[in-house]
Amino acid sequence: MSVIDYDAVVIGGGMSGLMAGIHLLEQGHTVAVVSRGDPAVCLSTGCIDVCGTGVDPMAGVDALPATHPYHLAGREKILAALDRFSEIMTDMRLPYAGNAGENRAIITPLGTTKLTCLVPRTMETSPRKPDEYIHVVSFKGLKDFYPSYITSARKNTGFSLYDAGVTTTMGIAARFEDRKFLSEFITWLKGLEIPDGKLAFPAVMGLEHPLSIMQEIQIELERWGFEIPTLPSSLPGIRLFKGLKRAFQAKGGDVYWGSPIASVERSAKNIEAVTIETKGRSTRVNGQAFILATGSFVSGGLFALRDEIQETVFNLPVAAPGPRDDWFNRDFFTPGHAIEGAGIRVGQDFRPLEGTLENLFVCGSIISGSEVMKYGCGHGLALATGLAAAESCAEALK
Repeated sequence: MSVIDYDAVVIGGGMSGLMAGIHLLEQGHTVAVVSRGDPAVCLSTGCIDVCGTGVDPMAGVDALPATHPYHLAGREKILAALDRFSEIMTDMRLPYAGNAGENRAIITPLGTTKLTCLVPRTMETSPRKPDEYIHVVSFKGLKDFYPSYITSARKNTGFSLYDAGVTTTMGIAARFEDRKFLSEFITWLKGLEIPDGKLAFPAVMGLEHPLSIMQEIQIELERWGFEIPTLPSSLPGIRLFKGLKRAFQAKGGDVYWGSPIASVERSAKNIEAVTIETKGRSTRVNGQAFILATGSFVSGGLFALRDEIQETVFNLPVAAPGPRDDWFNRDFFTPGHAIEGAGIRVGQDFRPLEGTLENLFVCGSIISGSEVMKYGCGHGLALATGLAAAESCAEALK
């Protein structure tokens, strides 16, 4: 067995875990992230939802129930986390647009609109008026994008189809990284008779350099263009995840990816190490402090049995919303299922309230009361609580 020592070990490689890890590295600590696979952020639109209950996201945060984790982090921490995130993504050449004072609407792959706060700059010019003309440009055989939904939902639209020679989002995105393909695509666009207005593309404008590709199209066509997220998994979510992961590694963080945790070693009041399953031999990852950032049910941080909910790494007590019969609304598609509030109760320092573990901190949607679907706050909550938990962890490591 190989044994490696760190100041902090983050369990979970999603938004909150990577944000926490980056902050701890910036404070001079040695940090490892342990994740059993790509996180749920890869399924997202890539946009940062802070609070989707109204036009002003921070006013929405202020109106949330007193038990919501946002209030533990506080307004100042939320704003600091959003600013730091924007700086990180700009450094990764994946800049974001927007600010915490205003939500904006983006077009979904189903032709509806969705309120969000910060958006990749490839989505920055998504129309804010329903009657604004857009011309949808899609690709032959692409199965994760349905232009007919968009053109039927918006009266003032046009549509064109291009044969990229491949039919997957990743395949088309890879082709856009090729100069010859991009030039041929621009030439084809110039040959179309498109009314004045914006160009709308499925989110396939490259894997690594989407903004520069979009900007070249805009300059050549002398009109604005923007991406629309495809159905999950959507490329902007994958870009977001990879950008944060690259930032973490560039600052010296170590990543243990794709291997589940086999065992946890603990003393009376502290976690001492986790052992992960790797090919050949296992690895013991020692830490002075640990951060739990495994997410909720979708990410596998929580698991529901018939009469209880389990936390899947440290077996922490989980606050559940009453008996199982009360977990879901009668109409499944009505938002606000009680089960969304399940999770780990934490204190002001983001340590678990139940149990005796003194060197464990918790962040992200696994915190009880998050209700990220109901309040439209997923990525914003992840960033804010990731930063807050990391600050408490750094203080404990002094």
